[in-house]
Amino acid sequence: MKHHRSRRRAASVTAALAVTALALGLAPTAGWAESTPPPTPSPETSAPAETPIPEPVETTSPDDGTATPVPSSEPSTEATPPADGAREARTPAPRDSGISPLSSGGPYMGWSSYSMQVHSGGQWITADQIIAQSDAMHSTLQQYGYEYINIDAGWNGGQDEYGRPIPSATLYPDGLDAVIDHIHGNGQKVGLYLIPGMSLETAQKALPIHGAPGCTTENLLKQPLQQGDYWGFGYRLDFDNPCTTKYIDSIADLLGEWGIDFIKFDSVTPGSGVSDLSMDAREEVAAWSQALKRNDIWFELSWAVDIEYADYWKQYADGWRVDWDVECYCGDEALTTWENVARLFPRLSDWWRHGGPAGWNDLDSLNVGNGKMDGLTKDERRTAATLWATAAAPFYLGNDLTDLDSYGLELLTNKEVIAVNQAGVPARPVSTATKQQVWYALNADGTYTVALYNLGRTDADITVNWSDIGLAGSAKVRDLWAGKNLGTADGSFTAESVPIHGVRLLKVTPGKQSVVTVNDDALRVSYDGDWSRNGGYEVPATSQPFTVAVTDTPGGGTPTPPDTGLTVTLNDDDSRIAYSGSWGYSNNRGLGDHGDDVHYAEANGAAFEHTFQGTGIQYVTELHESQGDVEIYLDGQLVDTVSTYRAPGDGRLSQQVVYSVSDLPSGSHTFRAVKKSGSFMLLDKLVVTLDSQLSTTSGAFNKAAPADISVDVLRDPSALASIGLGGEALESGSDYTVSGSTVTLSSAFLATLPVGEATLDFSFTGDHLGDVHATVADGDRVSFAFRGTAVSWIGPKAPDQGTVDVYLDGTKVATVDTHAATRLTGQELFATTGLKDKAHTIEIVKTSGDVLRSDVFSYTVKKAG
Repeated sequence: MKHHRSRRRAASVTAALAVTALALGLAPTAGWAESTPPPTPSPETSAPAETPIPEPVETTSPDDGTATPVPSSEPSTEATPPADGAREARTPAPRDSGISPLSSGGPYMGWSSYSMQVHSGGQWITADQIIAQSDAMHSTLQQYGYEYINIDAGWNGGQDEYGRPIPSATLYPDGLDAVIDHIHGNGQKVGLYLIPGMSLETAQKALPIHGAPGCTTENLLKQPLQQGDYWGFGYRLDFDNPCTTKYIDSIADLLGEWGIDFIKFDSVTPGSGVSDLSMDAREEVAAWSQALKRNDIWFELSWAVDIEYADYWKQYADGWRVDWDVECYCGDEALTTWENVARLFPRLSDWWRHGGPAGWNDLDSLNVGNGKMDGLTKDERRTAATLWATAAAPFYLGNDLTDLDSYGLELLTNKEVIAVNQAGVPARPVSTATKQQVWYALNADGTYTVALYNLGRTDADITVNWSDIGLAGSAKVRDLWAGKNLGTADGSFTAESVPIHGVRLLKVTPGKQSVVTVNDDALRVSYDGDWSRNGGYEVPATSQPFTVAVTDTPGGGTPTPPDTGLTVTLNDDDSRIAYSGSWGYSNNRGLGDHGDDVHYAEANGAAFEHTFQGTGIQYVTELHESQGDVEIYLDGQLVDTVSTYRAPGDGRLSQQVVYSVSDLPSGSHTFRAVKKSGSFMLLDKLVVTLDSQLSTTSGAFNKAAPADISVDVLRDPSALASIGLGGEALESGSDYTVSGSTVTLSSAFLATLPVGEATLDFSFTGDHLGDVHATVADGDRVSFAFRGTAVSWIGPKAPDQGTVDVYLDGTKVATVDTHAATRLTGQELFATTGLKDKAHTIEIVKTSGDVLRSDVFSYTVKKAG
């Protein structure tokens, strides 16, 4: 088993971080009050005993080398505004929209020193080295949009009389300003590195704060003292003291005077290995945001921020790392590994909808520029470049730019692929329940970007069905890496023999009269007002079992239907369970698991999630000494922390209910479990108590006295999508019929069932892709811009909904009543045809009712692209 590389990371960068910490006054050994102990480093920096995966598991999950952050439900806190009148006048209000002029243009492109620092075994940021990278970028990559030269940890060498950092004279004998001038002279931008907090030593010195008469560093630490960063270099700042904001302002203004264009702010919590709020840098993030914004400095958070606070990061930052370091910490053998790239797919399946003009999901350095250095095959290098491009992630490199190979240059200078990245539309997966994954993005010009990823162990054909990406009709297909048009495809396109860990990247252009469906969470849909996604207003697609007791007893009458209840069991491999983080799968364990299989994770922060329509759920797993605590979230709120630990010597217990809830209000709920501690976290099965969609959950059939079985549907019968048996759909009109709300199973079909119990699956549709946006405020509006000749607004009707006004190109064209006696999904609420083929905007404004839900916009294409 591989060792956790987080320990290698800690060891690799301690010296560089110490220089940074000292420069900012973050000396970890400084003493101040004898009664206050120094901060305790995170357990991840020490070497815990390796625990083998429970026997007899043979498969292992990809080792990402690190622990991942554990989400928390603690509410956000706002930073205290500056108190000084002059400074307050210069500080803009918080970015309520989260969109700054810097990030609104798209993810940044450039280079960062950190990968080479790790690769070289230490500091790799001297003046000569940085200038060489700047010159190499200028000659080879700058014309393609690469412009940032970012200097990571270890650049500074102390602090001035005001407690502000000063550059290392050893690294920059002619001054850092000479390096900055050279970078700017090449038409590029320069970045530096900071971490949160302050040391006791700097506080003890009571240094005056520049530009803030009467303020010193003496009382800037929060009491009682709290650790300020992952490594334990310093302590959390106190923003109840207005001098704290002025101290940050003084450093940000100094960076502005130097001409700094970018700051990487590392060890941001919640996240970065600590999400229990024992460390919390949110107030400092807000203060730095305002100070850097005033100086036109891009603000990037690192290294694995907590997704539970995504809206907070979007309000204050231009970008944020969503996972741990991409570096493998393999010395000079390689920069990264395939496992460190592959683990980003499930992470992005959670994060994709948070990327956009308000800030970008950062995947860390893209290390694909030199095959002798990267640690990836050619196919893996192209897949990584595609993932960064389709994720709209900052496109910054970690290779030595003076030593790029021809294939690396080919990858990094493909204009069509760069255009995908700079379009700024993060791709979403059709499904992550397969190793052959389809990811897609609908662009502003009406075209699609589609990536077909083969994450499996053999070459494979991969098919994208147009219906899965919201397209009905034909489309032209272009291979962006090959630069070739592939013709027109109707209904679907199949890429043949996609190599192991390979990819095909396509541009899909809808043909004339094609219809494009746009979900409510797409970037192209704009919301004005206090809207939220889901929050219990949605109805996901669901299914319900119906058990038939079958006998063959002449004269025996009709058998008694079994008492099946309203529960459904989902095995750990059920496609309706979404996994995030790095998970492995093990079967044939012979340990009493349901289905003889489990999913397992090793990294803290790994999670699984399931959305269901019902009133209860059970989390079933095993108890073992190798396991620990799991945090339980319901509908986004932390509700419990459960233990799956069993003392050594007590053995293993399989199929244990470790969490159960049965009194939820009827409706849609999301259950999420997050690994907090222990060597492993397992999922065996979930048992869900459903809202009953049927008047009864079972029936009986005697082959000797055959008779139809009837059951009533308790929701709109149009929501019944199918009835299945063993994965095969029954034939409507012959195997069963629907009349009004009554479903009748034909005796001819039932006679084909074997004696015993047969379980049919009644499947019901829900809101498109299982989500809606909703608001309760009159006057709130949702709008959608498109080019086409017809448009429809599709969504639910419900008892709590009312009227809306519909505007087309600024003119009111209809008032629509969305009220209904029962909750209906997928209703065409407004439609118009015969539009001129030009740009249009449709806008929906709430005018009455308790709530407005919006689900889908659909439009007809005459020309796309």
